[in-house]
Amino acid sequence: MLAGDRVRAGKDVEIVEGGRRVRDGTWPRYAARPYVCGAIGAYDPARLAALAGAGPQVREAYRAPGAALLSSAPLAPYAASPGFWSPADGQNPPAIADSSPGSEGEGRPAGAEARFAWAEARPAGAMPWWAVAETCEAPGLIDEPAAVSLHTGAFGLIDVYYLSETGPEGEAVYFAGNIEPLLALARSPYEVNWDAWAAILKLTYPLLEDTPYRQVKRLPGSTALVWSRATRRISVDRRAPRWVREEPFDRGVTGRDMVALLHEALKPYDDRPLLVPVSGGYDSRLLASVAVARKMDVVSWTTSPDDGLDNDIDFARYITRALGIPHRIVGQDAAAYPEEARWAARRLEYLTSHHAWYSPFAREVHGAGRAVVDGLAGGPLMKNFLITADAVGAGTTTDRRAALLAALATGEPHLPVLSERALAFVDDRVETAFTQATSMLRGHRSELPLSVLHTRTARGIARSPVNLVGPEATPVFPFLHPEFFDAALSVPVDRKEGGRFYREILRAADPRVAALPSTNGALPHRRVPLRSNGPAAREWNHRMLVKTATVPGLLSERMLDVVAAGPDALTGFGTWNSRFWLRGLVLFGSWLTDYADKLNDITPPWAGTL
Repeated sequence: MLAGDRVRAGKDVEIVEGGRRVRDGTWPRYAARPYVCGAIGAYDPARLAALAGAGPQVREAYRAPGAALLSSAPLAPYAASPGFWSPADGQNPPAIADSSPGSEGEGRPAGAEARFAWAEARPAGAMPWWAVAETCEAPGLIDEPAAVSLHTGAFGLIDVYYLSETGPEGEAVYFAGNIEPLLALARSPYEVNWDAWAAILKLTYPLLEDTPYRQVKRLPGSTALVWSRATRRISVDRRAPRWVREEPFDRGVTGRDMVALLHEALKPYDDRPLLVPVSGGYDSRLLASVAVARKMDVVSWTTSPDDGLDNDIDFARYITRALGIPHRIVGQDAAAYPEEARWAARRLEYLTSHHAWYSPFAREVHGAGRAVVDGLAGGPLMKNFLITADAVGAGTTTDRRAALLAALATGEPHLPVLSERALAFVDDRVETAFTQATSMLRGHRSELPLSVLHTRTARGIARSPVNLVGPEATPVFPFLHPEFFDAALSVPVDRKEGGRFYREILRAADPRVAALPSTNGALPHRRVPLRSNGPAAREWNHRMLVKTATVPGLLSERMLDVVAAGPDALTGFGTWNSRFWLRGLVLFGSWLTDYADKLNDITPPWAGTL
């Protein structure tokens, strides 16, 4: 039964009025992966009912003392103890034990176990949670005799958000795949998490456990929350994933070797129709070349990335023609930019200022009926993307980390947008968080690419395929296939310099396609107007900046003058750095607009020093 049709969350407790809508009017359609929520520990059944009623419609997948799992689609365990499961109930198992306080063990066989994961890949059998995280990039719940574990994937690509509480019966964690449902359990008014917004403004994405709200946290990659039945307390178990534990060595991998590994990565999708979005760069042409070589059912689409150039569209035509695959251009309308930006922001729950340009493309993908092959991680793995010479040549860990952070951070805009005190706060909090987020990589042979992958790639770039394309369509990440990933990491950084190794791979895949013009090379550009700086966008951006300007001490005097001058004053924000700062501030204003009625005092921590 669905949540709105009466689903038990605990003894004699019903969930009603399920499927409350998010602020843009709809929840995503969870077709390729389910929406999952639940609780571990000494949870309150009434609180669980509130969580389930605040999100997409769910049904009960599992309940035991100390564990509850609700899902938008049937969710069967990948491993369970004999006798612990009712095969007659098919893929939607019944509640097998009472989870209310004082009922420990009731209906639960001694030594019983049940294991769940929610991702495209399923574990082959019982294994430690960190093995599930590494091999399947899947979050999951593992109920064992002594403890219940809630874990993420190794990179944390599929989000697990949570809220912790302590009650008379012990500690509990409520979790969900979206932030919004957990806000139903948070104290109101919500507290602004200024650390999260500091990172979103400077890096375009938050770090560590940060979300825009202090009450709701995001469980980082390769991490588990573990509830002990003996102590009734929650502990954190963080493990270094395989590629951190096992430092790669130079195995002399060739471009031909890498292509063979990509064939293995795509083999499981041989019988599925695929969409390979082709741009003018290396990643997409490589993946399209391999898919065509495998004689897969492939079509390709291209859209404009709103970078002021349309080389992607021009070059994609050459690539798809050479490969002989059907190609479509997904057009975009400058007048629709405000709606596109709002849709992406709400869909991504204001966690990144990226991807507004991708909105119309993603919504077209939802109806395509094809898995989408995405080149996530290709840049850091194979062409030293954002890894500067300063970072490579740094003599100390501190210098190396500082150089990498400087490359990842948005550079200086054409005029100061933040006040001096605000900027000092942002710089300090981001440096502290980045140091902590990359601490497990310190001294690792692949510290630089892994630092990019575990921060920018996982927290910012992955939101496009995971949260805009998915959950309606399945994203496929061949570059994260374990064998390919390990082989790419083993190649020394200097061999990848200037794209040299990547071009070797491309030639091995298809020499004709490798020779075609690429956006990764220095070529003449066809300039086009930025949709994000057109008249409709400027009007929208200005309205959101007016809201942002209400935060005391956030904007510089010069930026306040720009806001006072009206929408046309924003025409100067056309350079790369300036427009990324602008997008971050607009995103913040949009968030304030949506949640103004739910937020507490928006005076930032540095305002007291003014």
